[in-house]
Amino acid sequence: MTLPRQIPGLDALKGLACVLIVWHHLAFYGPMSDVVHPYAPALMDWLYDYGRMAVQVFLVVSGFLAAASLAPQGVAVFESPGRLILRRYWRLVKPYFVALAVSVLVAALVRPWFAHHSVPGAPTVHQLLAHVLLLQDLLGQDALSAGVWYVAIDFQLYAMAVLIFAFARRFQFQPNHGDATHTTSVSAPLGVSLILLAALASLLFFNRLPAFDITALYFFGSYACGMLAFWASSRLGARRGFWLVTLAVMGGLALALDFRGRLVVALVTAFSLIGLAGLQPHARPVRWLQQRRLVQLGHISYSVFLIHFPVCLLVNAVVGYFWPTQFLANVAGLWVAFMLSLLVGWALYQWVELRPTPFLPRWLSRYYSG
Repeated sequence: MTLPRQIPGLDALKGLACVLIVWHHLAFYGPMSDVVHPYAPALMDWLYDYGRMAVQVFLVVSGFLAAASLAPQGVAVFESPGRLILRRYWRLVKPYFVALAVSVLVAALVRPWFAHHSVPGAPTVHQLLAHVLLLQDLLGQDALSAGVWYVAIDFQLYAMAVLIFAFARRFQFQPNHGDATHTTSVSAPLGVSLILLAALASLLFFNRLPAFDITALYFFGSYACGMLAFWASSRLGARRGFWLVTLAVMGGLALALDFRGRLVVALVTAFSLIGLAGLQPHARPVRWLQQRRLVQLGHISYSVFLIHFPVCLLVNAVVGYFWPTQFLANVAGLWVAFMLSLLVGWALYQWVELRPTPFLPRWLSRYYSG
């Protein structure tokens, strides 16, 4: 079985998607992009309209990794769904809490002298609590930072996948005197079938209704594309062709019903991962995607994604205050904001995301590390 970390290009895809997301937000939130737009309207409009689709890369890669860890053979390999979900929550929120605190502090710093719609308002207790629980969108609370919606969706998607496989094992897994082969053959169809049914419901119905974009139901189709990509790339006997055909048919039906550019990106990402898994280590695309800088960028992509908004907000505020109309100063400001986002993201990754948390309560530490 091909391990996810051995798939060349996995980290590079995450890194490149992260770069696009940062530039999308630089184009989306002014005022620097407003000054630059008349000089490069096509570029700024493209970043504004299409840069957000890079989120689909994160969704597919997350599904790919979820399949690898939860059900590499199409059936659950974990024992405690509650523990897994709790561990996932803590892994997501450790750097998220720090980035959220920075965002609140930066907004408070610039709010008195930078009157712009991109500056979040002073948070309320209910708003903070909703963000801590990753329920801000479901509870109708304004976001305190760009991108926090994705953290909540990622958590929902992972929990949904865990519960689907746990349900499948609970209601179909029937041990047969310790026969592992019998266990796999009996259990696999229900879990995989439920994943495919949820994916079809998402792609054919929920993903076409913007009202559902605050729930995992809207995004589960792209997440499932990543899961199918893992099962196809891991070469599970004669089933590889089944995963490929299923992915193609599912995507084709969804696009025929309602063509969506974001779904095209998800499908291209999924098939790219499958293709990369089959390449030899010396192939040119593999060598390019395994460049050290790209791999490092992929490693820090989550921290960059979390922290880039307050960094960009601060740079926007400074440049907008001192050089509100100067073109070159605003171009330089965009690049400074981008480079600072990478630098601060690296610091968040090194000092928070990678570090153990010594102050965890004993009960939580036991579940997190178990």
